Amino acid sequence: MIKLENISWSTPEGNRVLDGVNLTIPDGKLVVITGPNGGGKTTLAKIIAGIVTPDSGKIYLDGEDITDLDVTERARRGVSFAFQQPVRFKGVTVRQLLQWSAGDRKLSDAQLCDILGNVGLCASEYLGREVSSALSGGEIKRIEIASVIARGTKLSIFDEPEAGIDLWSFANLIKAFRRIHEELGGTLIIISHQERILRIADEIVLLSDGKLGASGPANEMMERVLSSGSAAYACRKQEVAFNE
Repeated sequence: MIKLENISWSTPEGNRVLDGVNLTIPDGKLVVITGPNGGGKTTLAKIIAGIVTPDSGKIYLDGEDITDLDVTERARRGVSFAFQQPVRFKGVTVRQLLQWSAGDRKLSDAQLCDILGNVGLCASEYLGREVSSALSGGEIKRIEIASVIARGTKLSIFDEPEAGIDLWSFANLIKAFRRIHEELGGTLIIISHQERILRIADEIVLLSDGKLGASGPANEMMERVLSSGSAAYACRKQEVAFNE
């Protein structure tokens, strides 16, 4: 369980980005944090991951105060963060990236192929490829998700995973998130405006102007979020393309 108590953060110029956020996310849930642009969503995700340090407040992971732990120490405790724009590694193969992500666990090619299969990639064709500009945005996104699976983390955070990818890749991302959540377990936090992603959530958190507007089960929050104008509607217009 991740618990945030009175989290606040301001830019060096003094602009308040987060203002007294209190939030509890139970284990095993898929939680989507949504809200208007500039509302503090990405900053909140980075604070949970340890990339940004809050000005005030406390962060607890399974009851342990991790407020002062950096991103490396949090990763050791099972927290992973996937950036909106994944890093490309010229000269590094997919096999090497996944093995590094697995840490001390030595994975066979068959195991690595199973991990890639979880994100909808034809595994045997990818292990030897470089994680470079030769791969599409959708491929890079799914390889990054595969690296999170390889880590076997208890809490995985994804910042706008749909950014910069095509419709086909987006549909496969949805399948990957469902598979991770339903088959592999763990807690997922996804930052997103997309209605299609909102609809796979267990719980939805609405963040606006740095404050927690509301949170609750997805079936109770959907209409509130959509009527607030916080969610993007591109997916609704492309519903036929996303049929699975």
